[in-house]
Amino acid sequence: MITITQATEEDLPLIRDIAYQTWPNTFGEILSPAQISYMLEMMYSLDALTTQINEKKHVFLLAKNTDTDEYLGYVSYELDYTGQPLAKIHKIYLLPASQGKGVGRLFIDQVGAIALAHQNTRLGLNVNRYNKAIQFYERMGFLIVGTEDIDIGDGFLMEDFVMEKPLIP
Repeated sequence: MITITQATEEDLPLIRDIAYQTWPNTFGEILSPAQISYMLEMMYSLDALTTQINEKKHVFLLAKNTDTDEYLGYVSYELDYTGQPLAKIHKIYLLPASQGKGVGRLFIDQVGAIALAHQNTRLGLNVNRYNKAIQFYERMGFLIVGTEDIDIGDGFLMEDFVMEKPLIP
């Protein structure tokens, strides 16, 4: 059985560890090792994660297999993104062994339900243009609504599709 719980600051090392396990698998064929290392440090240092929770109002959820007591992945989101009725999914990563088992769908459904309860009418996310997860998001009802190139420093660029999904009560 899989349970989803809201992470606390005490869970930040766990979130960081999951990121370090998933990113090489997710981005190894898309990004250089130098960019992966740079982005992991930029987004997943304990200071960066603390800032995301306390200042940027990101909420992290963790999925756990209660039969094995193993954590499977995490999602982070922000309600009312840029003052719009949009819940922005900032991160969603599953350990490689957990992919394809419905955990991602559980995360999307959970964030969608929370968003609707807060009068957010859309879910949004950015995804690397070469990420295989695009097909998953399309199956979940997301549509590509734009592209975005984000300079993240050190000569690196995030080249993303912007995707959105309408939420229907």
